[in-house]
Amino acid sequence: MYLTQALHRAVQQHPERIAVRCGDRRRTFRQLAERVARLAGALQKLGMQSGDRVAMLSLNSDRFLEYQMAVPWAGGVLNPCNTRWSAAEILYSLDDSGSTILLVDETFSTLAAQLRRDAVTLRELIYCGDGEVPPGMHGYDALLAGTAPVPDAVRRGEDLAGIFYTGGTTGFPKGVMLSHANLCCSGLALRAEGLATPGGTYLHAAPMFHLADMGLAMPQWIEGNTHAIVPAFNPELVLDTLERDRVTHVLLVPTMIQMMVDHPAMKKPRDLSALQTILYGASPISETVLERAMAALPGVGFVQAYGMTELSPLATINPAWYHTPEGRKQGKLRSAGRASYTSEVRIVDGDGIEVPRGAVGEVAVRGPTVMQGYWNKPEQTAAAVRDGWMHTGDGGYMDQDGFVFVVDRMKDMIVSGGENVYSAEVENALAQHPAVMASAVIGIPSAEWGESVHAVVVGKPGAGVTAPELIAHCKTLIAGYKCPRSVEFRDALPLSGAGKILKTELRKPFWEGQQRQVG
Repeated sequence: MYLTQALHRAVQQHPERIAVRCGDRRRTFRQLAERVARLAGALQKLGMQSGDRVAMLSLNSDRFLEYQMAVPWAGGVLNPCNTRWSAAEILYSLDDSGSTILLVDETFSTLAAQLRRDAVTLRELIYCGDGEVPPGMHGYDALLAGTAPVPDAVRRGEDLAGIFYTGGTTGFPKGVMLSHANLCCSGLALRAEGLATPGGTYLHAAPMFHLADMGLAMPQWIEGNTHAIVPAFNPELVLDTLERDRVTHVLLVPTMIQMMVDHPAMKKPRDLSALQTILYGASPISETVLERAMAALPGVGFVQAYGMTELSPLATINPAWYHTPEGRKQGKLRSAGRASYTSEVRIVDGDGIEVPRGAVGEVAVRGPTVMQGYWNKPEQTAAAVRDGWMHTGDGGYMDQDGFVFVVDRMKDMIVSGGENVYSAEVENALAQHPAVMASAVIGIPSAEWGESVHAVVVGKPGAGVTAPELIAHCKTLIAGYKCPRSVEFRDALPLSGAGKILKTELRKPFWEGQQRQVG
C-alpha cells in the first residue's frame, strides 16, 4: 500500500473526472497526476533525496493537495506545518525533523524568510501562493513548467510517509511518524464505514495540515472522488461551497458546526441536498447543537470519529443512526463509538490488563494504524506503545455493546475547539515571564469550545503582573489557541506528599456536577 496508489487508479479509471476544485481552478485526475509528477521532479532537482523531509506552511489550496502526493511520489517524507503555531514552534518542527525544503504561500512568505535565516537544515523555499514570487524563493508554477514529469518512487508499506507534529508533554512538540501502510489502512477503514461514496465530493474545510482532514481525504482518494477546497473555515464560504460544488462529505468539529448553523447565511434559501455526511471529532456534540444542525440540514448524517494523530488518526466510529432521534434513545450519543474496521480497542488498567465492562481505565488501541513512533524520541515511544498497544492517555469505559465512553483525560492535555493543548507547553511559556514563580494549567468547561485553557499562577513576591499581560506574553511564544483564556492568581498551588501539583483539586470546582471530566 502507498499513498499515490489511489491517484494512479483514478487516472486509469476516470482520467477526465474533476479531481480538484479550488477557487476558479479546476483540474482533472489526468492533469493533477501530471502536475504531481512535475512537482516531484522539481523537488528532486532542488536536491531532495529519498527519505528527505519536505515541509509546507500554507492555508488550504489545490497546491497543498499536490504537495501531499508529490512528496511521496518523489520519494520524500511529508512535514505539514501547523499554521496556527508561533514562529518558534514552527522553527522547532523544521529543525527537529531536519526538513530541507519548505513550500509557503503568501500568508506566510514574510515568516518564511525568518525561518530560512534561523533554521538549521532548511535550504530551499518554494513560493506556492498567488502573485509575484518573493526574492530568494522559487516560483511554484515556474518550477512545474520547467521540469519534466518523473516516475513514481513508490515508497510503500512501512516506509515513512510523514512526520506529523502534535503537542508535547515536555513542553516541546512531538513528531508522530506514520507509514504509508498506517495512512492507507486508516483510509480503507473509513471507506468501509461508508465515509466516501462513488462519485462524491469532499470539502477540505478543516486545515489541510491537520491529520484529521488528511485522514478523511484518504477514502476519497481511494474512491477517486473530487476534492473541493476553501482556504480556511468560514461559515458563509463553506455554505456557499457546499451548495455550488454539490459536496457530499465534509469534516467539521462541533464548534464549526455550531458556528455554521447559527450563521445568518444559513437562513438564505439553499440547495444542500447533495450533502450526505458531516464527520466530526475532538469532542461529542451537544444535543442542543445537534438538534439545530439536524433541523437546518435535514437528511444529513452526523458521524463521530475518535482517534489521535498517533492512530493515523482513526480508532472508533459512532455511526449516523445513533445521532437520529430514534438512535439517541439507545444512549450512545455521548460515546466515541465502537472500534473501526482496522482497530482493536480495550480499556486497560495500569498494568495493561483489560478491565471489566463499565469499569473506567485507559483507552488502548492496537492495529495497523498505530504509529511507528515519535521522531527521535525512543523513550516517549516506548512509554506510549507497549506490546503493540497505543495507550491514548484518555480515561474511559466500554459498555456491553462495545461502545467507548471517554470520561476523563489521564494525560495532561486540554482539547479546545478541536485542537490539542498540552498543559506543559503553556506552563513552559508562563515560566518564562519574570513575574511568575509557579503555574498550573488546566482545562475548564466551555460551552463554545468544549474546554477552555485556564491558568492558575503564583507570582513572585513584589512582582505585580496582570492576566492580560501574561496572556500577551504567552502569545509571543506559543500559538494563540494554546494561550490561557483566563488566569487565576493564588498564593500557593495544592501539592501532594511527593510535591506534585494536584491538578485534580484545581479542576474539581469547575467540573463538579458534570458526568464527564472533559469537554
